[in-house]
Amino acid sequence: MSGAGRREDQVRRMLEGPRPQVPAGLAARAAERGGRLLRRRRTLRRLGMLALGAAAVAAFAVWGR
Repeated sequence: MSGAGRREDQVRRMLEGPRPQVPAGLAARAAERGGRLLRRRRTLRRLGMLALGAAAVAAFAVWGR
């Protein structure tokens, strides 16, 4: 049997076996964490755009003198 066939058999055996219990509240905690990550990313993007805009205004102000 080839290496890929052996791996497929191992995966099938793992999937057929008993499944572990999922902790209570896992989905809620994951959603909360995802929301925090999205808010952080959105804030950083806004700060970056604000800095880029401020740099552009400063550059045009220096250039216009």
